[in-house]
Amino acid sequence: MSTSELISKIRELKELKSYAEEIAEEITALEDIIKAEMIERNTEEMTVDVFKIRWTRMTSNRFDTTAFKKTHADLYAQYTKQTESRRFSIT
Repeated sequence: MSTSELISKIRELKELKSYAEEIAEEITALEDIIKAEMIERNTEEMTVDVFKIRWTRMTSNRFDTTAFKKTHADLYAQYTKQTESRRFSIT
């Protein structure tokens, strides 16, 4: 691939990522409007036309690695596994 072709691909990628960010913002805005309506109606579930909308509370348990590391540093080190990955970025 020539340098000019590569530059063209990079520009296209950056443009598409910009569109994706704009679309993500629009999606969030529409979701927020629907959530506000559900709050106003005091409901976690509603049916509108053929659509069933749910906005329910969920509880999850997560392991607090920071606290564990502070209180059990030796165990934390014993079970810590180093991994390697690659990050792709264009600035």
